[in-house]
Amino acid sequence: QVQLVESGGGLVQAGGSLRLSCVASAQTVAMAWFRQAPGKEREFVAAVSFSGSTSIADSVKGRFTISRNNGWNTLHLQMNSLNSEDSAVYYCAAGHTSPLSTARALYEYWGQGTQVTVSS
Repeated sequence: QVQLVESGGGLVQAGGSLRLSCVASAQTVAMAWFRQAPGKEREFVAAVSFSGSTSIADSVKGRFTISRNNGWNTLHLQMNSLNSEDSAVYYCAAGHTSPLSTARALYEYWGQGTQVTVSS
């Protein structure tokens, strides 16, 4: 079992930035961020594989950057130019899926989530 602990969420004004972090208790092949806004499905945001390849959702491309470091068990999401549509609970996910996937079902391990609220 892999434990995931997220941090870095909070309240930010539109146009601002936040950096989310997630520490895993063990290495996995892939790590990802998903988000869920009230009344909506949990959606893919970004993922990075052990080899360093990345996948970014079109809705955040050019604004969000995903990265892994510290022996590949620490995940970050740098979020810039935030807007109200980015408000959601952000979840860290990890799994052994390969090739890199955007599918929620292929990630076995999930964190508790961290709230991001963007005020306009």
